[in-house]
Amino acid sequence: MSVIVVGAGISGLSTAWALTKRGVPVTLVEQGPIPNPLSASGDQHRIIRRAYGGQGGYQRRIGDAYAAWDEMWGDLGAKHLAETGFMLLSQQPGDGGEEYRDGLIEGHYPFEQLSPEETALKFPFVDPATIRYGVISREGGVLLCQKIAADLVTWLTAQRAVVKDNTAVTAVDAAAGTVTLDDGRVLSADHVIVTAGAWTLGLFPGLSVDLTTYRTAVVYLTPPGDLKLAWENAPAILDPGGPIDGYVLPPVAGTGLKFGAGIHKYKAPPDQDRTAKAGEGETLRDYFAPPFCRLEEYRVDDVVTCAYTFTPDEHFFCKTKDKATVVSACSGHGYKFGAVVGQKLADGILDKTLDSTRVWLEARD
Repeated sequence: MSVIVVGAGISGLSTAWALTKRGVPVTLVEQGPIPNPLSASGDQHRIIRRAYGGQGGYQRRIGDAYAAWDEMWGDLGAKHLAETGFMLLSQQPGDGGEEYRDGLIEGHYPFEQLSPEETALKFPFVDPATIRYGVISREGGVLLCQKIAADLVTWLTAQRAVVKDNTAVTAVDAAAGTVTLDDGRVLSADHVIVTAGAWTLGLFPGLSVDLTTYRTAVVYLTPPGDLKLAWENAPAILDPGGPIDGYVLPPVAGTGLKFGAGIHKYKAPPDQDRTAKAGEGETLRDYFAPPFCRLEEYRVDDVVTCAYTFTPDEHFFCKTKDKATVVSACSGHGYKFGAVVGQKLADGILDKTLDSTRVWLEARD
């Protein structure tokens, strides 16, 4: 058994890791550097958390995700997870903060609910006049993407896996189990796993009925000096409430203070508009007033564009045909599951149970 993995985001890197651990010869092919700054996995840090609102299947799978990350930390000899816990804020009935809180209640997961005044006392960057309550969970934090990718490449290379960066794949032949590279070379294997993220449709345009590609961006900010320590000690904010579908990651372990908003996305192919637009950072920042106060005092340091694939219901996508399997962790919420996705794909290929893998990844139970 031999496997080619196309795309070295977290799903591709983790799949190569899991297969290599199981003794499978792996060739990992990535169109850019690893980590690729244009990929969804190339940013500084990403959230891991239990709360999942109405998607209880993913909420129940977080335990498996943590176990897989722990196994990976053992192999890498380093833990690239800052355990900050997470926070929810609710501004209005039925908003994201309330939906996630209700999911925790339904799953019987512990949390602490704070009044607006209690929330602002602990976290002075919150305007208490704009929120209904805050919710704190000790379980959760941020995964340090760039460190994970760099260490996985080092580990894979030491284990004699073949890693080809800056090598684009122009075609995949599912029936033959081959990939064609941009220089015309053809590689073959017993199975091809495509984890190409937003570039998937360039290889499989027929999947446009299932996958839609969006462009969005995140902004890195420097807060006012008197709020710097509060942010450094803040939990990851899974949802600030209100209509923006936002999140905030604190500046920990050398990362920056990161704001991202779901309402900022629009349909676009993955290579379109990858340079930030004038004023885009300020636009992203200002979505968050409310619930945060004094945002005009936050300096924009950087704006990073991102491209994601989405399914209509935001569940993961997995489809096997002949000797190829295409996987997409849709809507950008897949990073936290990267290590366990790799394990499930490796087991599915070796045990010939890829349909069971698909059911697990879709998490509809």
